[in-house]
Amino acid sequence: MSDNWNKRTQAVHGGTRRSQYNEVSEAIFLTQGFVYENAEAAEARFIECGEDEFIYARYGNPTVSMFEQRIAALEGGEDAFATASGMAAVNGALTSMLKAGDHVVSAKALFGSCLYILENILARYGVEVTFVDGTNLVEWKAAIRPDTKAVFFESMSNPTLEVIDIEAVAKLAHAVGATVIVDNVFSTPVFSCAIEQGADVVVYSATKHIDGQGRALGGVIIGTKEFIRGTVEPYLKHTGGALSPFNAWVMLKGIETMALRVNAQAATAQKIAEALEGHSVLERTLYPGLATHAQSDLVQRQLGGKGGTVLSLDIKGGKEAAFAFLNALTIPVISNNLGDAKSIVTHPATTTHQRLSEEQRDELGITAGLIRFSVGLEDADDLLADVKQALDSIAR
Repeated sequence: MSDNWNKRTQAVHGGTRRSQYNEVSEAIFLTQGFVYENAEAAEARFIECGEDEFIYARYGNPTVSMFEQRIAALEGGEDAFATASGMAAVNGALTSMLKAGDHVVSAKALFGSCLYILENILARYGVEVTFVDGTNLVEWKAAIRPDTKAVFFESMSNPTLEVIDIEAVAKLAHAVGATVIVDNVFSTPVFSCAIEQGADVVVYSATKHIDGQGRALGGVIIGTKEFIRGTVEPYLKHTGGALSPFNAWVMLKGIETMALRVNAQAATAQKIAEALEGHSVLERTLYPGLATHAQSDLVQRQLGGKGGTVLSLDIKGGKEAAFAFLNALTIPVISNNLGDAKSIVTHPATTTHQRLSEEQRDELGITAGLIRFSVGLEDADDLLADVKQALDSIAR
């Protein structure tokens, strides 16, 4: 494999290992354990496991290893550890490196489960967490202390689509030796170069764009070999958050077409956002690809001007109007995933972010009328026509 390959090539060939049969499509090694030639070989492997040797599927597996190597190459990291879900990746990246008395600074605009880990689980074990407005570098600078161990943020927040300056936050964090952990799901491996821009650790829910077809759960943590094998692996292999070989194979197949899917979805999202901006039924149209987006200049610099596959629509009339809009749509499905081939609409205030207090939702801009719209692979004109008729139906 070549380190000089571009992303599209890495997505198809990175990490490939073939059996003695030289198969074209990656093999699924659907096994929980491995056989040793003799007792001495078993002893030797438990003392030191080689790069192409395996002990137990909770520790590693050939199919899972292919996925880890491919996503690491695609992301520009040295190594990766695959997990059972995206939240297992977030939890593993944070918990594996933190202990009682450590200090973390985090953006406050986060997915509900991420907030739960930071507010409840880490706090329960004596980790101090300071929350800031992720788009405000003055707040980051004030919150990061000489003893800060890590900073954490979503590079594009869920669901209000704020974009955080990875390079600028990383400079502040690295000045005190803190580790920069970035949840990069909305930015995707296709549009973002988070490690190049200063992130030390990148986490993905592979359930989203990497699979991209609603089939399987998975997650991955990407970073230096020292961090992945020295910090993350010991924690995850003993606590059991491993990715199954079958799901790893699904993710390998998903990666092959990810760039094609994500680029098509982003183009449609851009078209819909531009067409709907200023619509009389909408309070706001939130999409990073719009020139009116609050971090438009940063989107150009950090994401090459690509706004991603998700837009959010803030509908006048609150929950009642939002529900009427959702129920009037005929193409998008109502669910709580994103990055799928099918368009998916979500009402965050009553689903993904319902556990937040009303005060927290207000602070984050998650209004009763906000709809998160994950754009799929349907025809752009069909989707736009459907959204317009649904908006028109509640305008009457």
